[in-house]
Amino acid sequence: LGFVDSQALLYVILLGILWGSNLVVVRFGLGQFNPVQFVGLRLLLASLAHVAVYLVDRRRQWPTDRRLWGHGLLMGTLGTAVPMVSTISALEYLSSGMTAVFVTTAPAVTVLLAHFFLPDESLDRRKGLGVLLALGGALLLALSGESGLPDVSQASPVGALLVLIGILFGSAMAIYARRYLRDYNAFDVATVRVFIATLAVNLLVAVFIGYDLSGVDGRGYLTLVYAALFGAFAGLVLEYWIVHHFGATAAAMTAYVIPIAATLGGTLFLGEQVTGRMLIGMALIILGIAILHRRYPVKEEIIPPLS
Repeated sequence: LGFVDSQALLYVILLGILWGSNLVVVRFGLGQFNPVQFVGLRLLLASLAHVAVYLVDRRRQWPTDRRLWGHGLLMGTLGTAVPMVSTISALEYLSSGMTAVFVTTAPAVTVLLAHFFLPDESLDRRKGLGVLLALGGALLLALSGESGLPDVSQASPVGALLVLIGILFGSAMAIYARRYLRDYNAFDVATVRVFIATLAVNLLVAVFIGYDLSGVDGRGYLTLVYAALFGAFAGLVLEYWIVHHFGATAAAMTAYVIPIAATLGGTLFLGEQVTGRMLIGMALIILGIAILHRRYPVKEEIIPPLS
């Protein structure tokens, strides 16, 4: 974080803590919710919070542009709903710390995809080195068999595969947003994405899972509210504020804080484990992302967290 504006540092750390702790809270909540059900209810609460912003802030007008909603159909389903469901489902197989470390590789995947789909974003040696280190660290973790869970000796590959699916879809939609949504207000884009994702996920819940919450107690509802209002909505608003005041590159620095916050929180409150191989993999990923961030400023619009 040494190359972040000192004035932005506090907000970057706060945002990283919000999103890192969100993974810890979500993993706790999955003991009482089906993952898809949890995502659907969480998105519903986040959507209501977005409506409240437009009602309170009279300077904002509800987005009505048909093209934006057309783009939002893809962004909401493939760029928000799929990554959220897959990443949160991965928490049934991986610790919150391990999941956060895997998710941190998302910028490297975005850079790699941009090389093939954006004519002005070709790979060079430095970009290639950053991508190689980050993805190499992730591969090391995937092959190590580590789950970070205290009662699991050998991690199921399903967890890493689910996170990979979330990263691929999220990164692909980041490229899509960079090409087609640059001229739109970032908060309006986020609102449309959240609403489309809410409809998509809750349709799945209504048809295949249902909304039986008889097994949920007060702590379960608290995790849901925290994940919706603090992990998703407040985190998104804070990221929007950081981008507006300090730039997208400063907001991207949360990538270094999220795995640390998630790992510490998971260890302290959920009894998750941290091993030497996990630390080596984390170090490689963070080093790779640092190379990418130091040399190449972040250009894409705000992309809500995968979790």
